[in-house]
Amino acid sequence: MSALSLSPRALYEEVAELLRQRIFSRQLAPGSWIDEMKLAEEYGISRTPLREALKVLAAEGLVTMKVRRGAYVTEVSEKDLTDVYHLLSLLESDAAGVVAERASDAQIAELQTLHKQLEAAAGNREKFFTINERFHMRLLEIAGNRWRDQMVADLRKVMKLNRHNSLLKSGRVKESMLEHRAIMEALARRDVKGAVKKMQEHFRNGLEAAA
Repeated sequence: MSALSLSPRALYEEVAELLRQRIFSRQLAPGSWIDEMKLAEEYGISRTPLREALKVLAAEGLVTMKVRRGAYVTEVSEKDLTDVYHLLSLLESDAAGVVAERASDAQIAELQTLHKQLEAAAGNREKFFTINERFHMRLLEIAGNRWRDQMVADLRKVMKLNRHNSLLKSGRVKESMLEHRAIMEALARRDVKGAVKKMQEHFRNGLEAAA
């Protein structure tokens, strides 16, 4: 690969995004050592922006820095998954309640459109995952708490380290779709308690599939 061109954002942020996608796609597998010299040569950059990029990924939980050993892709333990899903359940069920109570009819319609796209993608796991995340993040945006949005975004990055395991569980895509349908129905009814409960069930079942 030729040297990266400096985009409007800083070079280290560009490198961080490239590495992030490699991690999510399993080109850099959990537990693997990150060869800084090889990557710097491949990207045609010095090791300084690469190390800054690794610091960004370490702050996100995607990379673990080990003294005198370098950087490794984070391995997610069973406890890590339990903790992440617990927090996501609390944050996103709260957001679902807010949306059920306060969202405009147009915003509910927007979520219904995303849900229809999700159902149409049920036969394609990768596409389903992408639209699923889009639905969740849009729901959070509508709920309107940027601090919650940031926490969820960071937690979801860690969750992605294990996403292939959960997607490969037999029948999980269909189950997830049905759970989304129940969430959407509660939102459309403006059922605050129902939306909170259905979102919590969604994450509880997701954890069981991911573990």
